[in-house]
Amino acid sequence: MSISTKYDPAATEDKWYSYWIEKNFFHSEPDEREPYTIVIPPPNVTGVLHMGHMLNNTIQDVLIRRARMQGKNACWVPGTDHASIATEAKVVAMLKERGISKKDLSREEFLKYAWEWKEKYGGIILDQLKKLGASCDWERTRFTMEDDLSEAVIDSFIHLYKKGKIYRGVRMVNWDPAGKTAVSDEEVIRKEVNQKLYYIKYSVSGTDDFLTIATTRPETIMADAAICVNPNDERYQHLKGKKVFVPLINREIPVIQDEYVTMDFGTGCLKVTPAHDLNDYELGVKHKLPVIDILNEDGTLNELAVVLVGEDRFVARKKIAVLLDEAGHLEKVEDYKSQVGFSERTNAAIEPKLSMQWFCKMDEMAKPALKDVLEGDVKLIPEKFVNTYRHWMENVRDWNISRQLWWGQQIPAWYDDKGNWIVAKTKEEALNEFLKLKDIDGVFTETEAHGFKHQLAPFVTQDPDVMDTWFSSWLWPISVFNGFKDPDNKDINYYYPTNDLVTAPEILFFWVARMIMAGHEFRGQKPFTNVYLTGIVRDKLGRKMSKSLGNSPDPIGLIEKYGADGVRVGMLLCSPAGNDLMFDESYCEQGRNFANKIWNAFRLVKGWEVNENLENPNQQAILWFENRFNEALAEIEDNFKQYRLSEALMACYKLVWDDFCAWYLEMVKPAYQHPIDAETLKVTIGFFEKILTLLHPFMPFLTEELWHDELFGEKAELDCCIVASYPVVGSADAQLLKEVEVIKGLVAEIRNVRNTKQISPKEALPLAIKVNSSLDFEKWLNIVFKLANINQVEFVNDKIPGAVNFMVGNDEFFIHLNEAIDIDAEIERLNGELIYLQGFLKSVDAKLSNERFVQNAKPEIIQNERNKKADAESKINTIEESLAALKG
Repeated sequence: MSISTKYDPAATEDKWYSYWIEKNFFHSEPDEREPYTIVIPPPNVTGVLHMGHMLNNTIQDVLIRRARMQGKNACWVPGTDHASIATEAKVVAMLKERGISKKDLSREEFLKYAWEWKEKYGGIILDQLKKLGASCDWERTRFTMEDDLSEAVIDSFIHLYKKGKIYRGVRMVNWDPAGKTAVSDEEVIRKEVNQKLYYIKYSVSGTDDFLTIATTRPETIMADAAICVNPNDERYQHLKGKKVFVPLINREIPVIQDEYVTMDFGTGCLKVTPAHDLNDYELGVKHKLPVIDILNEDGTLNELAVVLVGEDRFVARKKIAVLLDEAGHLEKVEDYKSQVGFSERTNAAIEPKLSMQWFCKMDEMAKPALKDVLEGDVKLIPEKFVNTYRHWMENVRDWNISRQLWWGQQIPAWYDDKGNWIVAKTKEEALNEFLKLKDIDGVFTETEAHGFKHQLAPFVTQDPDVMDTWFSSWLWPISVFNGFKDPDNKDINYYYPTNDLVTAPEILFFWVARMIMAGHEFRGQKPFTNVYLTGIVRDKLGRKMSKSLGNSPDPIGLIEKYGADGVRVGMLLCSPAGNDLMFDESYCEQGRNFANKIWNAFRLVKGWEVNENLENPNQQAILWFENRFNEALAEIEDNFKQYRLSEALMACYKLVWDDFCAWYLEMVKPAYQHPIDAETLKVTIGFFEKILTLLHPFMPFLTEELWHDELFGEKAELDCCIVASYPVVGSADAQLLKEVEVIKGLVAEIRNVRNTKQISPKEALPLAIKVNSSLDFEKWLNIVFKLANINQVEFVNDKIPGAVNFMVGNDEFFIHLNEAIDIDAEIERLNGELIYLQGFLKSVDAKLSNERFVQNAKPEIIQNERNKKADAESKINTIEESLAALKG
């Protein structure tokens, strides 16, 4: 086929992605091959592709494509998460636009709208992943609220309840007033905010005295149950047993003493508000104080507040400060900074709230999950996260698993009209359990039993709450393979445990750790072996990319501008594992340029004319690149083993751009308008094929496009780069590779002489060589003649006066330019080199004289430093001889 002058991603990407889908390359079924499995971290159905998704899924696709090419049965399971809070908020907003309020709908009506929204918008992000080139097994796409997966959630709840690991009780929880639901500690983002510290005066009952407390939340004083002071604080000893009046509402509350109060913070007096602060709640329990909750679920003040009823909490804060001031109860206001919790999903300020909730005990389940990581059965990459993981798991708290929402798996608990409750899968099962409670002795006839159930049925209702979204996604590696409905099916037995998980560090605890717990609880084994933790995508100023800051580019826009391969390369070039990456669009431009470099190299090779009668003059160049490819491949494979994908890509980049394009092709290409010999062309095409297979996991579209060019021969229908064999590491001749580095250094020095002396590249130059090493220059002269435009070479035993001279390694080289040499300039140049080498030698000596370095470094590293020392000393000696000769 003819090939255009420029690579056009738009004309390539849809074509090959459709072809891969059509030929079923992404689909996997259990067979005799070794499985390689990744389950996608399911993005929220509310989501659209952002830069974090781009990074995460590019990494997964690189891993899955490489495994597929290595002959493994690669299976990448895609899917989405129902995202209770975020999705319900979207649906409520949609209904509001239609003039419909959620409170006016039944649960069934609301869920109908929710499913409508999900069907319309829920698959957007998966379609966007296809633009990136994600080779997911789309036939296996799962959704956390589809029937089988929801049933798995219900079954796991009942299983844990029967084991005594799930319980119900009133606890202080994180309340999201915008979402009107409890959220877990992990879903609360702590931010430092500018606040005010209000100093409020409480009148002491029966006296003209008053106490002053300092608070950032004056709107909660109506919920105060006591004022607490430290029993060791001499300032307040006289107030023991006294009472004070809450300002504005004049409710009398006691002064209590407890060492919990810090004497040197604020005024040393603490307002105790058990309903609106976790620590105050615990203090209230200890001192048997009443709990007065003055906030509604949406964060407005209720009737118990007495004043400002119906006002939003933050509006009330401003208004109550005015009321306190007018009433003479506000002493002063100061600026103050403190940490405040915000809901991850709605960004609403969190309220501590006492609430009846369902909890899951985590202490016992955490033990095998901690052991897995500490003993290396589950490897966290990079390892720096192990200590964070250990801290979380050793201090694990019970998991609040209920959410006050309608979108999600409804808790399988059933209540009768007397407040009794049963955990059961269906209402019928619940009625049978209520019957057992009633008929303890089992004397009911079948008719009596039926009658009891018939009478009770209208009064039995299911718990309105749903389960935390994470309570479904912690089952993901099991449930996507139907491991609950059919625990012994062929898929779960073949694909589980999965191999690699690629995710973000911020969900290490409330998703990764919980999946490991669930794996042990429900399958008796870990769910995966390696957890690759990506960094946060930041802009070049170091700010986290976000829509609110306006610093996050549209990923689809980037793909349209630079091509999917260019963006994939750009993302990976700046993404070391576990470290934040400073993304700049210029990286995508670099990726696009790399694609164009490969395209142009291909056009060069394809444009060569062949003369079958020519002999191959390029044996040394071919031998070198074979060895260089194997050396680079060994480095790339080592990087893959350590999940250093950025370094693996950079090694590919250097191999292609520098070694193949800049050196090998220049070594072997024929002179302008001259033919090439058949053997060199055949070998070069073979090298190009290996390069395409090496690059395919990173750049799938470009490589597939080139793979099918007629240059590589006729391809069968399924002979595609996506399933071509991945290269296998071969041996590399270290001595040969070292020699070529000297030859490359020699060519570079000759080119430098041309630049310095302003000599045209077309003007051939003579070269003299004083060989001080064991290198056989004769076999490399063909390359030197070609790349440096040398017309003759002479081997000499002494220096050549008046010639430009330089060193590469230990060997000396001379170019006689038939012109008078500027002795002063040459002395200045050599002195500069001498100063540099002396400084270099000093740094090497410092290393070798450092006992800690010598004792701790690997022997090969120490030997490398010694080699550097010997090389520097030899060069210094040669330069000193040259200087002596010049100075006469």
